[in-house]
Amino acid sequence: MRRILVLVCGMSISLSMATASAESVGQMYSLDMVVNLALARNPAISFAEGNIEQQKGQQTTAGAYPNPTVTAYGGHGILRDVGRAGVGPFLDRTSLTEYNVVVGQPIEWPAMRAARQQVADLGLATANVGMVETRLNLVSQVKVVFYDLLLAQQGADLARQNLDIVEGVARIVRARVKSGEAPQFESIKAEVEVLKARQQLARADNLVLNSRVVVDTLTGGALGPTYMVHGEFRMLPRALQIEGLMTRMMEQHPTIQRLLKSVEQSDWKIEFERQARVPTITVNGSYWREIGRAATQGGLTVPLPLWYRRQGEIASSLGAKRREEAELLRARNDLGRAVSQHYQDVRTTAELIDVFDKGLLKQGQEALRLAQFSFQQGASSLLEVFDAQRVQRQILVDYAQARHDLSVSLTQLEQAVGGTL
Repeated sequence: MRRILVLVCGMSISLSMATASAESVGQMYSLDMVVNLALARNPAISFAEGNIEQQKGQQTTAGAYPNPTVTAYGGHGILRDVGRAGVGPFLDRTSLTEYNVVVGQPIEWPAMRAARQQVADLGLATANVGMVETRLNLVSQVKVVFYDLLLAQQGADLARQNLDIVEGVARIVRARVKSGEAPQFESIKAEVEVLKARQQLARADNLVLNSRVVVDTLTGGALGPTYMVHGEFRMLPRALQIEGLMTRMMEQHPTIQRLLKSVEQSDWKIEFERQARVPTITVNGSYWREIGRAATQGGLTVPLPLWYRRQGEIASSLGAKRREEAELLRARNDLGRAVSQHYQDVRTTAELIDVFDKGLLKQGQEALRLAQFSFQQGASSLLEVFDAQRVQRQILVDYAQARHDLSVSLTQLEQAVGGTL
């Protein structure tokens, strides 16, 4: 009977240690290691970096000056009216190679050029904030799946410990049945419990494998198939107030900052289209060499905006600004709702964990101890011991689930606030 007591008491060991599975011999990774790998190899970061490089190119383009144009013609000319030949370097010749060269330099309207540069500058600023937003979302996603894997590993450890205990009890029951101290039916019940424990372990191991794939995908395949993770679930921070979280969200969240810059960029796009109604003039200079004539000329080319003055582009830019403003308002509402929801989830889960810590864990352990003692004295049946064991195991599983839920809720709250708590 002491053997049963020792085996069953093993169910109450701490869930904070993520031990390696028997079939897993891969490297151990902490949360920080997994996050760093994801930031280095996840394609979402490369996408954001590519967007920054693209906006830098747009900025260079916006600051460039328009190139000049050179037009040249040449050919052989013959003077048909030879009777008019007279004095001059060309008039005494009846044929000559003629040519002309025209050089034009477009001159942009300064206000239009300044608006275009502002649009490009804000595009780069928006891309930089977008990188911060991408990193925030990726880190939050990695933390959630990390805690999922940590919970799956602990669940597998519990299932494996439970199987060891049940198999130990079954061996003792078989020995008692063989010696005639217990009926055959007790052995059958013990074997059924062993079968259930093996099925639970198989499901737990399968959940670990699936969770590993999810984490490995976020790190760009850097972890491999047999790695393990180690770490602790998070604790409730002190002085967590909803008002301060809402203020931080409005002031620092990268999504809101990105959309604010997008609205400002839309304002400058409207300004650019309005200034673009002023035509770009072209300053021309030319040299002509013909039979009987050589000339140097200068002039201007001025498009006249008589029939169309970019009404369509201005209307389109105004519509784009309204869309950006609506997106900003939607983001503020969604993030405010998310902060409130995750804050309430954190408080509720923290209260549940407090219930476990203040009595439920001890009560489950004490109920199991009493069932073991009664079984040892012959006052209770094997089924009662297994029932007490299942209750104790479920308490430990629920406790681990509550700590996981608190960690996930805190991570999601940080994502909604836009920074660490």
